[in-house]
Amino acid sequence: MGATLEQAREAIRLVMLVNDVSLRGLIPAELGKGFGFFQSKPSSAFSPVAVTPEELGDAWDGGKVSLPLCVDFNGKSFGRADAGIDMTFDFPTLIAHAAKTRPLCAGTIIGSGTVSNKLDGGPGKPVDEGGVGYSCIAEIRMIETIAHGKPKTPFLRFGDTVRIEMKDSGGHSIFGAIEQRVEDYQEP
Repeated sequence: MGATLEQAREAIRLVMLVNDVSLRGLIPAELGKGFGFFQSKPSSAFSPVAVTPEELGDAWDGGKVSLPLCVDFNGKSFGRADAGIDMTFDFPTLIAHAAKTRPLCAGTIIGSGTVSNKLDGGPGKPVDEGGVGYSCIAEIRMIETIAHGKPKTPFLRFGDTVRIEMKDSGGHSIFGAIEQRVEDYQEP
């Protein structure tokens, strides 16, 4: 508790990927009741491998990873945004902030939020339009709404797949891939 930025930086032992899903249809009612995000934020998925910051080499600057996050949606390139560009708060800043009011123990997981890159000072562009794309469907839907009056990209539906992976400069997977398929829950 009360860690400085330098203490927070020194406390980072492992880095991994996370896919944090939001159930957008549940969010308004849940927030309206004052519960915050609970039912609308189901379990997150983590990469199968976590690595030390040292294993990231030059891609780790002590606070962020500067490599593209590869996001595929239904087998098509959806995002290739660089995780180190346009990151509002690096990991030491996030850790120090979280530690202001609570002690953080070994194994605490801190997520950075959605990886996103601006383009010429404005929102990015889809990969198929020459941009680096997105890491969040809600983000592209917001940009589509601003540009065209309504979104065209649908939210995830049953059968959709998402793959998230980060590769080093040699093209080798660092963390392994998170691969998920949206399925209808069937009670046992």
